[in-house]
Amino acid sequence: MPTNLKIDQTDRKILEILQANAKITNAQLSKEIGLSPAPTLERVKKLENSGVIKSYHAQLDTGTIGLGVNTFVMVTLKGHNKKNIDLFLDEINRIEDVIECHHITGSGDFILRVIAKDITSYQKLMLEKVSEIEVVDSLQSMIILSTFKDSKVMPIP
Repeated sequence: MPTNLKIDQTDRKILEILQANAKITNAQLSKEIGLSPAPTLERVKKLENSGVIKSYHAQLDTGTIGLGVNTFVMVTLKGHNKKNIDLFLDEINRIEDVIECHHITGSGDFILRVIAKDITSYQKLMLEKVSEIEVVDSLQSMIILSTFKDSKVMPIP
């Protein structure tokens, strides 16, 4: 977020509402925040154009669409230098089953969130794609057994 962008109470309320329901109409949103539709739309556009609102998504139920294995994978590279990081990121961005990739501190270099149809598909992905990236030294998989909180709602400071 740009440091010169001022987010006031009305912007915070807009962000809270849109996180809960991105499909809300501008007319409904304007009623909830107490502004007329034109200034409401202007504020939403300002939040989008400044990068505060990056995109809008539908949250899918993975089990319902046939994706039954959800994992975190800690990746350690053979060397933690720019060339290896760039090569790893280039390769990992091509694997659609990797839905998140985070550069981390600690015993690993990256943590991935990987989703697959089943254990067989997951194993194939790890053996044939992720572990085949030449700069990968080791992988540690953590299969998610249950999820008790999966909020996409950010607290607005």
